[in-house]
Amino acid sequence: MTAPAPFGPLHLQLVLLRRMADHQPDLVEDARHELGASLAEMREANRRWQAMLHAPRGRGALRRYRSVLGEPESSVRRRVGDLECDALLWPLPLWPGLRFEVMAGPGGAVWNEWLVRAPGVAGPALHAVGDLRPWSCTVDEVARAFAPVRPMEGSAPTRWALALTDPADHRPYVAEFTWGLFQRLLPGDS
Repeated sequence: MTAPAPFGPLHLQLVLLRRMADHQPDLVEDARHELGASLAEMREANRRWQAMLHAPRGRGALRRYRSVLGEPESSVRRRVGDLECDALLWPLPLWPGLRFEVMAGPGGAVWNEWLVRAPGVAGPALHAVGDLRPWSCTVDEVARAFAPVRPMEGSAPTRWALALTDPADHRPYVAEFTWGLFQRLLPGDS
């Protein structure tokens, strides 16, 4: 019996896709084919990831990301309210205009992990909800374009939602994100 390949960037991308498949199965299918991975390999990557997350003597979250993705492409110190953290960025081949960002607080505690726009790369022009396309923009980009927005609890871990109002027709909507990437738009409460 051969040991499985070390868990690396390909496997992490499959984990991200697995959660996105709930909302965008066609995009996930295309991306999985682009990676040359089978559905069984995607399920196995997710199984291995979950095992790493829940291992009794597993690595800490930041150490886990470093072991999977290597050294970050960049690391910057950020202030969030009264606290300081490190934002570490890694490229992922499926999303060349984005980076996987891990925000780590004192002692390496991971506060957040999601996809963000790569430094120096322009995001899409977002003027109305009709400009929102799946996988085209990030939480931060939508929050800025449709300010003020109201953050909402996501429907599962790694999911976020923003309540927003379309400036064109003034109707409420909820933008849903998985791993920080826009997935779908739903009607909001009036």
